[in-house]
Order: sequence, then structure tokens, then C-alpha cells
Amino acid sequence: MLSQTAVASVRVVDAARATDAPPPLDHESRTWLADLTGPPGSRDAAAARLHAYLLRVARFELARRARARGAVLDDADDLAMQAADDALMAIMRKITTYRGESRFTTWAAKFAILEAASKARVRAWQNAEVVLDPDGWQRFAAQADSERSLEQAQQLHEVAEAIRTQLTPHQREILVAVTLDGVPIDVLADRLRSTRGAIYKTLHDARRALRTYLFEQEAS
Repeated sequence: MLSQTAVASVRVVDAARATDAPPPLDHESRTWLADLTGPPGSRDAAAARLHAYLLRVARFELARRARARGAVLDDADDLAMQAADDALMAIMRKITTYRGESRFTTWAAKFAILEAASKARVRAWQNAEVVLDPDGWQRFAAQADSERSLEQAQQLHEVAEAIRTQLTPHQREILVAVTLDGVPIDVLADRLRSTRGAIYKTLHDARRALRTYLFEQEAS
């Protein structure tokens, strides 16, 4: 027979498991999930309904962004269609990761919003010149010289030195383009005839090298 302490421990474990377990799905979300993972007939019909929903979400997001900038997107319908297409493909790839923390349509809408935002950023840079300058890191040092706080200035000088000594010219130009110039990843990939994955990896490697260097400097 279990002691009171053992019983209490089991209850604590059970409570933790219940907390970690995903919440029960609402009827609409269960239906979406069943149809999208079902046989081809129901799956295709559900995918068409979902695409129409994603298209509405993408159109709304693009219109919202255009109003915020006081601009007009002449190709908004085309961008919305592209966003809905890409969002649908992403959802179908990741549908097994849906855990039900929110309604399925809420979860799916995030994909359309992200894709629409990405398309809008790329569109804004379509006719803009992208100058990739491996020496652009020097702007970090310039910012340091203009800072009033001595501590902030020192930190920026350390970052500038890390960029100069620890990164390759390619890593520097990608880091500067993204962090200082705000060039979207998709735009960089297109201009460099590369891929989003390759650009992300370059950024990841650059940031890891900077973190390692700054940590070592702080520890020394």
C-alpha cells in the first residue's frame, strides 16, 4: 500500500502530465484536422477551403500594411495569392505539429500573415538598390562614438572589433545588410542568387562567432 507521501508524489506527476498535455480540440478544429489528413477527396476539398481562408487573411494583412505606410500595392492580389499558396504548403508540411493551443484557423492564419509580411517586405525592396558592403561594420564604431553612455560606447566598440576580426567578408556584408540596412532575407537571397537557408546559415554562423568572441572577452 502506498504511503501518503508516495500518493502525493504520484498526484504531482499526474498534474504535471495533465498540464503538459495539449487541450482538447474544439469541434471545428477537429474537423479541419481530420479533413486535411484524411483521404484525397476530403483532403483536397479541405485544402481548397483553407486556401480561400488564407487568401482572405493575406489580403487583409497586405491592406493593413499598405494603410500603415500610406501606400498602394498595385499587385496586392498577386502577392496575396502567393502568400496563400506558400502558407498552405507550410501548413500541410507542419500540420502534425498543431497541438491545439489555439483554434486551428487562428494557428493557420499566422502562416498567412507571416507570408504576406514577407511578400510585402520583398515588394518594398523590389526597385531599391542593395549595396553589400563588407566594411559597413564600421558604422557600429561610428555609433559608439556618438553614444553618450561610456558603457554603451565600449560595448559597441567591442561588437565592431568582433565583427572586424572574427567574421569573413561575406558574413560581415550579410550581417550589416540585415541588421543595419534592414534588407529582407528573401531580397538578399534573390540578389545573391542564393537561398533563404544559406543566408540564415551565414547569419547563424556570424552571430555564433560574435557571441563566442564577446563571451571570451568578458571572461578574460
